[in-house]
Amino acid sequence: MSEPWKPTTIRRCLIESFAGEWGSDPKPGNAKILRATDIDDDGHVVGPGAIRQLPIGKLTAKRLLDGDILLEGSGGGPGKPVGRVAYFEANDYYEAAVCSNFFKTLRPNRREVESRFLLRKLAWFYKQPALLTLQQQTTGIINLKFEEYLSAQIEIPETIGEQQKLAQILDTLDSAIHETEAIIAKLKAVKQGLLHDLLTRGIDANGELRPPQAEAPHLYKESPLGWIPKEWGTPLLQNVSTRVTDGTHQVVTTVADGGGEVPFLFVSCVRDGEIVWDKAATITKRDYWRISKGREPAAGMILYTAVGSYGQAAEVGDIREFAFQRHIACIYPDVRYVVAGFMPLVLNWEPMRGYADRVALGNAQKTITLGELSQYPFVCPVKTEQEEIVRRMHSAQGKLNGEVESLNKLRFQKLGMMDDLLTGRVRVKSLLAEAAQQQGSA
Repeated sequence: MSEPWKPTTIRRCLIESFAGEWGSDPKPGNAKILRATDIDDDGHVVGPGAIRQLPIGKLTAKRLLDGDILLEGSGGGPGKPVGRVAYFEANDYYEAAVCSNFFKTLRPNRREVESRFLLRKLAWFYKQPALLTLQQQTTGIINLKFEEYLSAQIEIPETIGEQQKLAQILDTLDSAIHETEAIIAKLKAVKQGLLHDLLTRGIDANGELRPPQAEAPHLYKESPLGWIPKEWGTPLLQNVSTRVTDGTHQVVTTVADGGGEVPFLFVSCVRDGEIVWDKAATITKRDYWRISKGREPAAGMILYTAVGSYGQAAEVGDIREFAFQRHIACIYPDVRYVVAGFMPLVLNWEPMRGYADRVALGNAQKTITLGELSQYPFVCPVKTEQEEIVRRMHSAQGKLNGEVESLNKLRFQKLGMMDDLLTGRVRVKSLLAEAAQQQGSA
């Protein structure tokens, strides 16, 4: 039978706690000062810190030790209360490190609590409604009511051993999350490199990438977007499209709380080659019928952001009723020249983004006019080559999507496990027994 959990306070889990220091300009510096920007929301110190100068006495008294916990005591912002925590690992720092004056250092009592478990417990506490009662705003900065925070009631396992196992389970899950994030970052880089190769070298009759221009200059010609294969055309965008238009110029009233029937897209809804429908507002059917004439959704139509965060393109997949603001341009590719999925690849390509930067108008808020957009140069291989380029990019995107889906599952699993494990609803022994049973039946 598992040992019961015991009630305690955060204060009783600590040997000591103290405020950080900011120090003075380095002449030279003798400490790394860790700030709010140096920690993430998952309990890790991720930044390098700022090099500062501290008096030797303060540096000695406030130097971070392995296993200390950084507590954000001031700062925060809209939707992000103060109270985030992060775990300090001394092996990551050759220099002395101290937390900034916006932080508190919490030094765990190792006889009472395992350091990594306390980090997890405090990270869980950060997401509880009780934390909101400990926020105090003065002069535009949110401060944590530190003494009340230390007096907050929490429950922890009686034994250090159970605490260690709980922390280990969550650390293992964190490692899986970080490994998956690294794979995603690598796949994104591979995908960008593949797109560059496909849109500068293309695919020859043997199904292979052509040799680079530097190795086979006779296979290439110059274009407004750089070197491209000689066989490719560079028509204007308007010549490979049936129409280039923009969104509604009419006044539209969005329906609060998503109560309308038809999605209404803003510039922020078109990102990284995708349409983010979750960010869309909604309008009524009546408004949709009033404003949608000439801009009806069609398979393969391309949305292109033309103001602010300009240069983002996404293809409309499923045909559905929707409308969009005038800051989004709409391009209808001509299927005689362009295959489905090819145009957004070209529009999202870095050389095309660079071309957009050169022709954008305005100062505070840059704009791509429909006239300029229509005159974009467009790299245009034969359709069979376009199809192969699209196929290869879809394959790369499929691998990326698979890892993103795995990451989302891991994060969801961690969220559920944190709540179960850090409240004692699921005990370590039962979890290990369940894992052993699943292994035995595999």
